[in-house]
Amino acid sequence: MASSAAVPRGPRTPAIVQVARWIRQPIPLMEECAARFGDAFTLRFPGFPRLVFFSAPAAIKEIFTADPDDLRAGEANVIIEPLVGRNSLLLLDGARHHRERRLLMPPFHGERMRLYGNVMRDIAAGVIERWPIGTSFPVHPEMQRITLDVILRAVLGLEEGPRLTLIRERLTRMITFGNANPRLGLPFLQIDLGRFNAWGRLMGLMREIDVLLFEEFARRRTAGAEGRDDILTLLLDARDEQGQAMTDVELRDEMLTLLLAGHETSATTLAWVTHRLVRHPDVLAHVRDELARVVGAGPVAPEHVAQLEYLDATIKETMRLNPILPAVGRALAQPSRLGGIDLPAGVVAAPCIYLTHRRPDVWEDAQRFDPERFLTRKPGPYEFFPFGGGTRHCLGAAFAMYEMKIVLAEMLQRVELRSAPGYTLRVTRRGLAFAPSEGMPVVAERHAA
Repeated sequence: MASSAAVPRGPRTPAIVQVARWIRQPIPLMEECAARFGDAFTLRFPGFPRLVFFSAPAAIKEIFTADPDDLRAGEANVIIEPLVGRNSLLLLDGARHHRERRLLMPPFHGERMRLYGNVMRDIAAGVIERWPIGTSFPVHPEMQRITLDVILRAVLGLEEGPRLTLIRERLTRMITFGNANPRLGLPFLQIDLGRFNAWGRLMGLMREIDVLLFEEFARRRTAGAEGRDDILTLLLDARDEQGQAMTDVELRDEMLTLLLAGHETSATTLAWVTHRLVRHPDVLAHVRDELARVVGAGPVAPEHVAQLEYLDATIKETMRLNPILPAVGRALAQPSRLGGIDLPAGVVAAPCIYLTHRRPDVWEDAQRFDPERFLTRKPGPYEFFPFGGGTRHCLGAAFAMYEMKIVLAEMLQRVELRSAPGYTLRVTRRGLAFAPSEGMPVVAERHAA
């Protein structure tokens, strides 16, 4: 392995200290390193390759446009393999990644995605109607209920009933447990001792979910696809260029990827947008004016979504300042020159979403929350990349944006929200994601017609 002199400078503290700060204080760590070392710096974590963070758009362009056989995103994501399986799109590189992406792409684009709009709205309406009025409650778990049910209905095609209830309960337990134990991402803690340690209990939950998913696959193959338009049905019928269908294990891994990545990231972004709206009444007023003009007094419909431009800008500005993931990674299969730096094979180049989104040379008054900036200019894909970039741009990005606009429109038509008295927001870690602390407590009032 190349010497440490072959990578940019970084903190000289022991690797175990660096990973402890990354888990507990990731934002101060990134900001301190950027201030001290500049556009590129290296972090070291026990059991992982060295991570070289980049925040300059020119360097990020080089990373995202490099040959994917040389800079491997799947290899860099190995930390999540125990949760999503080795066949997950997030973990594949090369020809297998191309095959899986081609099979998964059709349900997430065009008219097919619009079919899910009314399902999204009805799920959101049902959850919001049960919110307490006049008393504080955490909004993040409520957004999780909405996005999980959207995934269960639109992706798995489950109808309300015992099977949906059981799968929902198992997934909720698994996600809650994983989010509460971010240290389980460290390889040396991933020892399965059954119920006697945290990793063993998490793996036990995963095995229960596997059984439920395999049962559902078998049931659906027997029932056939007639009259169904959910994503699982489409994938059961999909064939690759050689006419091969996905195996049950491949389906399980992709379903878990969609369930975990699609549910948690959208719910957390919705919580962050809610925080921004209650803290910025001028922005909230603009959003409400747009809803009144586009949607009127009736329910939000799929045809309204494209017209909600200011709401779209508000979501994007929230993702700029509060990205769910701090960085993405590419593992170097061979020595490469990136950002003017010669890097050895084996390191991971990490375009840093958080730091790039706050660069003062890219974003005017970078710390200010201002959705207008997304109406007056379209930032480049190497300046703004909350869904990743290059050939690994998130397959479900359009689905997520579509869902978030429908959920927020439904919420703002039904309730007035204000921040809970005495609440002071902190950024907290939920698994790999950055979320508002304490579930982002709010107080709801009925919105006057």
